[in-house]
Amino acid sequence: MMDRHLRELLNDQFNKELYSAYLYMDFADYYHTRGLHGFGNWYDVQVQEERDHAMLMRAWMLKRGETIELLPIPKPDKTITDDADPLHFALAHEQYVTGLIHTLHDDAEAAGDTDSAKFLDWFVKEQVEEEENATSMIERYDKAVADGTLEALDTELKGRRWKAPSLHVDIF
Repeated sequence: MMDRHLRELLNDQFNKELYSAYLYMDFADYYHTRGLHGFGNWYDVQVQEERDHAMLMRAWMLKRGETIELLPIPKPDKTITDDADPLHFALAHEQYVTGLIHTLHDDAEAAGDTDSAKFLDWFVKEQVEEEENATSMIERYDKAVADGTLEALDTELKGRRWKAPSLHVDIF
């Protein structure tokens, strides 16, 4: 049986991953309504990634004989005033999630749950990539605005496609 505190943290993280999907859907919708469909597509793919993160946590919990408590997912609370805001909000959000994942990993180790710590190793590595991507998007946006190539960047971002995560948890 999984440590109670770790189970609660994993359940909370499951719901926070779904919140991340909501947040990125809000960003995607913002960009689509502004006619920046490449940026909208970038965040549409992020929505899928965050949903997959939640589903991986759910699968892990089920594999361990636990269940997920479905909690209300709050509405995103970010006020977007210009096209760069979602990019900066996303970086801050990914940094926040990184802290959550590290806490989860530390708690798994403290509970002596080596299997959960190994499972969470993937998320630790994923967060490095998420922060790198968010930082890169800000840098690329700033350069495109300065160079007058925002339309070209938006066109490029239309080509981003979702790919399934490399981590897989067999439930049954």
